[in-house]
Amino acid sequence: MQLQPLLRILTGFHSARVLVLGDVMLDRFVYGTVERISAEAPIPVVDVGRCSDMPGGAANVARNIADLGAKAILLGVVGEDAAADDLRTQLQASPTIRAHLITDASRPTTVKTRYVADGQQVMRADRESRMPLSADMSRQIREAFSASVEQADLVVLSDYAKGVLCDSVTRAAIDTACRCGKIVIVDPKSKDFAKYRGAAIITPNRLEFQQACGERCDTHEQVVAAAQHILDQQICEFLVITRGKDGISVVGNGGIAEHLPTAARQVFDVSGAGDTVVAALALGMVAGGKIIEAAALANIAAGIAVAKRGTATVTTGEIVARLAPIDGSTDPLNIFAIESVQQLVQAWRAQGLKIAFTNGCFDLLHPGHISLLDQARRTADRLVVGLNADIGISRLKGPSRPVQGEVARATVLAAVKSVDAVVIFADDTPLQLIETLQPDVLVKGADYTLETVVGADLVLARGGRVVLAELLSGHSTTDTVKRAAVLSRS
Repeated sequence: MQLQPLLRILTGFHSARVLVLGDVMLDRFVYGTVERISAEAPIPVVDVGRCSDMPGGAANVARNIADLGAKAILLGVVGEDAAADDLRTQLQASPTIRAHLITDASRPTTVKTRYVADGQQVMRADRESRMPLSADMSRQIREAFSASVEQADLVVLSDYAKGVLCDSVTRAAIDTACRCGKIVIVDPKSKDFAKYRGAAIITPNRLEFQQACGERCDTHEQVVAAAQHILDQQICEFLVITRGKDGISVVGNGGIAEHLPTAARQVFDVSGAGDTVVAALALGMVAGGKIIEAAALANIAAGIAVAKRGTATVTTGEIVARLAPIDGSTDPLNIFAIESVQQLVQAWRAQGLKIAFTNGCFDLLHPGHISLLDQARRTADRLVVGLNADIGISRLKGPSRPVQGEVARATVLAAVKSVDAVVIFADDTPLQLIETLQPDVLVKGADYTLETVVGADLVLARGGRVVLAELLSGHSTTDTVKRAAVLSRS
């Protein structure tokens, strides 16, 4: 798979808007340790240390879309309970998710509680209703979908069999989306894929696929044969089947059959990995990718997600950092994952080189940015630039920013002569990045003071320097954006 087409597709993620309809839920993780077996029954006793809540199901698809730099419109149903309040709070933390959660007092908000002891999941407890929506709830969700579909580039139906995507809602959503010319991707739970007839793409996992076709599908040949049977029924155009350690298979009309080996380097937690796949696949299609290209990016994203704890999300920066091996080259754009940058810094230090670090949004790169980077590079032998991820900028500056996605910004930065490495970070500050890299010199603009530079105390404590670079007057991204907005209205 060539690097440049995939980079082009990733650059297009930023402008995408996806409508997600399905079963929203709250994923709760209870972490602790096990040191004894209960005297009441042969079960482990978990000594609880901490709890963590995060959006799950269709809400996790929306969260993945947001963290990949795009915008999501989320439609779902919740109960009238504390879990619904918690879920709304979680979603409000992402400014690029517009959530419309309809309250149904007759059912609970779905909560999946996973108990994890010493890194191993020992039990899961679900609180849920699997009953189809009432006629009134079905009408409300269909109306909300019809009101939102024109604003979206693509539709994802995230079916977890909790009742929201009942037959009437599913049929209405697919028919409405098709009339509006929108691609529909379905992450299925029904054993009868005919329920999703009219969707462009269906993305079952191995078990869901085997249940739908009624036979084991262990080999590539078996997968293709079973998929072709479904395609012959004209249910969908493509099947994208996630097969765990066997990677992803794409089978479609016109004889398309491609098997992508797993991109996972290590597996800690598969919770929500399917949500990551469908989110990346959706954005790949919106950005103009062919189905194989979009699936390749989704495969990489899944490999990153399963190496994280909990219901994890992925950023485009993390995907970019994994792309170079696919192209057979070695990080030609100097865009790296944090682990790779750490190794680079260690190698540079072994050569006796000094490392400088600066960070920023670098949206609409201008002469002021170039001046800052040049000054930063002159303070040391190598310069690492921390680049704010799209999701972080949206939190800091609002949903209309950044103007350019993180892949485009990183690509431009990496081409600047003064820059030796770019690493994209999703936190609001680069503190963790600075702690990890331990630069010899920390550089920020002269509009900061020593007291306001994040990480200054860490660098100084190690005997390093903090440099406040001279600003080049007359250049501001915010002012440029404002002028552009005025010109567009004139």
